[in-house]
Amino acid sequence: MVRRGGAGGSGDTARGKSRFDDIYDRPDPRAYFTRLEPLEYEIPHHAQPVFRQAAAERAALDDGHPGTPAVLDVCCSYGINAALLNHEVTLAQLYERYTSEEARSMSTAELAASDKEFYAEWRRPGALPVYGLDVSRPAVDYAREVGLLDAAFTDNLEQDPPGPRLGRALAGVGLITLTGGGSYITGRTLAALLDGARRPVWVSAFVLRTVAYAPVLRTLSAYGLHSAVDTARTYPQRRFTDEREQRYAVAAVRALGIDPSGREDAGRFHSVRYDSRPA
Repeated sequence: MVRRGGAGGSGDTARGKSRFDDIYDRPDPRAYFTRLEPLEYEIPHHAQPVFRQAAAERAALDDGHPGTPAVLDVCCSYGINAALLNHEVTLAQLYERYTSEEARSMSTAELAASDKEFYAEWRRPGALPVYGLDVSRPAVDYAREVGLLDAAFTDNLEQDPPGPRLGRALAGVGLITLTGGGSYITGRTLAALLDGARRPVWVSAFVLRTVAYAPVLRTLSAYGLHSAVDTARTYPQRRFTDEREQRYAVAAVRALGIDPSGREDAGRFHSVRYDSRPA
C-alpha cells in the first residue's frame, strides 16, 4: 500500500490525478480534515451505516470462536471509519471539530488528550474491536493513542507478507472494510489478509469507478467469497481538485466501459459498493 492519491486517489499524476501525500504524515488529523473539507470528501459518511450493519450482521453470525470478531479497516489513515463505526458522531461533526479555531490553537498532545475524552464520551454501547492497517505510521499511531483503534499495523502487504503482530491479529478478524483504498491496493493485500484468517471473513468495500476492481474480485472469489455490487447506485467521493483531474476521471471510467454522465462529468469522483461474503 503506497498512498499517492490520498482520500481515494490512485496518484496517477501523469494523467491528472491529484496527490495528497502530505496530509497522511502529520502527527494528528487536522491537516487531513482541513485539506479535504473544501473538496467535500464524504465517502466515510456513506460508509458509516453500511459498515455498522455489516459489522453487526457478521458479529451475530459468529461460529463459536471466542470473542467478538474484529473489524479490520484497510488504509485506515487516522481511524475515521473506526470513529464513525463505534461512536455517535458524524463526519460533519469531525470536520467541524478538527478545523475549528480551538483545534488549531492546540498542540498535538493537547488535541490527543481532548480526543481521548471526546471519543470516550461518545462511544456506542457494544462497540466492536477495530484494527487499522495503513502504511502511515503517524496516522495509525494517533488513532491508536486516542482510542479509535484497538490495534494498528503498518505492514505493506503489496510488498511483504504480514509480520508476526498482524499475523496473530488476523485470527480474530471477521470483517474487512475499505473506503477508497481500492485505488492503491491489489489482490495481493487481500490474499495476504485472507491467508491469515481463522474465522469466516466478509469484505465491505467502496471503490472508485476509475479503478479496475475485477482482479480483486477474482482474488476474493478464489477464497470462496461471492461479491455483490449494485452498479446502478453510486456514492459521491469528493469534488475534483481541478479540470485536469476531472478529465483524468472521465477518461478512466470511459476506458472501463462506464458512462460518466451525471457523475464524473458533473464534477465528482463516485464510488461503487461491493459486498463480498462466503458463498
